[in-house]
Amino acid sequence: MDFLTPLVDDPRAWGAIAAANALSDVYAMGGTPLFALNLVGWARDTLPLDLLGEVLKGGAEIAAQAGCLVIGGHSIDDPEPKYGMAVVGEVHPDRMLTNAGGCAGDALVLTKPLGTGILATALKQDALLEAGMAEAVRWMTTLNAAAAQAAVKVGVSAATDVTGFGLLGHLLRICDASKVGAEVAYDTLPVLAHVRNLAGRGFVPGGTKRNMEATEGRVIWADDLTETDRWVAVDAQTSGGLLLAVPRENERDLHAALEEAGVAGAVTIGRLVRQPVGQVRVARTVGES
Repeated sequence: MDFLTPLVDDPRAWGAIAAANALSDVYAMGGTPLFALNLVGWARDTLPLDLLGEVLKGGAEIAAQAGCLVIGGHSIDDPEPKYGMAVVGEVHPDRMLTNAGGCAGDALVLTKPLGTGILATALKQDALLEAGMAEAVRWMTTLNAAAAQAAVKVGVSAATDVTGFGLLGHLLRICDASKVGAEVAYDTLPVLAHVRNLAGRGFVPGGTKRNMEATEGRVIWADDLTETDRWVAVDAQTSGGLLLAVPRENERDLHAALEEAGVAGAVTIGRLVRQPVGQVRVARTVGES
């Protein structure tokens, strides 16, 4: 289950983003969505119901892409609008992806660029035009279905989607569950346009700031990484990509499968290491084993 306050001005795009974000939890486990229930908070006395209709249309369009039936839902009167879904899916127990199977030496592959939280904050503060969000909206409304299918086909060790806890927060969860550490090559991270500039100007969401606090003592930063670099690596994402840990011998096959499935721009960003457990080191580059 997941729901969001508005990220963009276009209600249909907001609905689509919220639906893709909710469906992502099923894809992160290698599953297939079956049906969904809409979750709505709406200020019925101040917001037109036809706007809500556009939000629901956006969600329905994404659910249809996923082959997922929207079979009902629930709404409440709420001064701040919210929309999302509760999604039920299925996965074969022998092919389930979890965050607990990572092994030292596994490559880390990220399937979508970072920075949606910073861009959305800048948009809300009128520092970014709606057109500047177009690329981010395209990524946020892109389902993780193809990436999940490629991951299951090749056989990855561990997986998670990258959402509110940011890239490093979700990577730390893999480290904890798999009892490993990790190294991240910052210069390989895919980042949306304008993100670094906006972060450097102070457009950093509260969730991203909390993520930075939560990683204190657990993320070791190279001295040449700036504060802006660090904000990008912990930025709270909405409908982000999958973070996949794949054995080195399968890394090339995974990239080939992702490309064949139409997942553009997947990047190897680092690796899992044996020690120190539960810690992530971030440097410009990561040396070979």
